[in-house]
Amino acid sequence: MPYWFNVDTGAVETDETRSQDANVLGPYETEEAAANALTAARERTEAWDAEDREWEQRGSKPSFGED
Repeated sequence: MPYWFNVDTGAVETDETRSQDANVLGPYETEEAAANALTAARERTEAWDAEDREWEQRGSKPSFGED
């Protein structure tokens, strides 16, 4: 059963209790994963921001031979 995290209420929801799409994150495989949705989203955003900073420091074109 998929679980959803409601960003307005902070509650974990199921398909039967799920709010509008704009108000939920998911689906998640477990209730625990849904409960930790904001933490996971923050960690992914921080990692992407770090990658962006690294990309900008290198310049937009990688040097020959770089991955």
